[in-house]
Amino acid sequence: MPDPYTVLGVSKTASEDEIRQAFRKLAKKHHPDLNPGNKEAEAKFKEISQANEILSDPEKRRRFDAGEIDASGQEMPPRGFYQDEAGGPSGRKYYRAGGHEDFVDMGGIFSEMFGQRRGFSGGAQGFEGFDMGGLPVSYTLAVPFLVAARGGKQRVTLPDGRTLDIDVPEGTSDGTTLRLKGQGMPGGKGQPPGDAYVEIRVQPHAFFEARDNDIHVEVPVTLREAVLGGRIKVPTVGGSVMLSVPAGSNSGTTLRLKGRGLLDRKSSQHGDQYVKLKVMLPDKSDDKLKAFLESWEAGKAQDPRQAMEQFT
Repeated sequence: MPDPYTVLGVSKTASEDEIRQAFRKLAKKHHPDLNPGNKEAEAKFKEISQANEILSDPEKRRRFDAGEIDASGQEMPPRGFYQDEAGGPSGRKYYRAGGHEDFVDMGGIFSEMFGQRRGFSGGAQGFEGFDMGGLPVSYTLAVPFLVAARGGKQRVTLPDGRTLDIDVPEGTSDGTTLRLKGQGMPGGKGQPPGDAYVEIRVQPHAFFEARDNDIHVEVPVTLREAVLGGRIKVPTVGGSVMLSVPAGSNSGTTLRLKGRGLLDRKSSQHGDQYVKLKVMLPDKSDDKLKAFLESWEAGKAQDPRQAMEQFT
């Protein structure tokens, strides 16, 4: 993985706000929803999402800066603990740790702990006279925002190279851990394999923002829609719905769509969606609109910044 600071284009001394702004700018540019069918944009979005996951979390950022984790968030091995697959001691078998590039010498670890007393036989066979169950493995799996919100299947690669399509439940939140029974390392002498634990990292969306089980989204409206009111189509995680904009709405006016948020898996209830309106002027200059505003006496008298004077 590339250096996360380089990916987001920020310095190592960047503030949290600078990191957040850099990520949002790049996310809006490369989000797959805004670049349908563009594999390069999809790959770039995954890269900036991973970089943001490291740098937006103060503890992960500290650990990365200290060399304790790598750019993908995986633990950096203590010196001498991990060895190259091809360069390890003769006869040792290596198991992939968490589906990533490093390989853990399980034989060496257990030999140090028990070898002098029981005699380590190597591989998945456990110890002489000791039947060992399979070891658990863990993964971190990036899941698109809408897959986590709606539920769906996501593919994960197991340590032995097999792929498995797992069911991501509707309303899965960031940091949720799913257990895959029997999908860990094989046990010794006929013992059952261990389990696999998949930590879900929900990728950010181009315009949806989750706050607990509620969804917040900023939606542009025309000057005509803001002044006169009307019905507009608004995206939700469950599909587009029609929303009534009251006449005289301002930028910042927030409307609620009840029950259009994320599923709360504990209560089986959905949160709400909050729609913040943003009034947009026409892209091209309109002479009639300009002439009207120049002759609009009430508009000349309006001072929307008057309340700010008491604080300056």
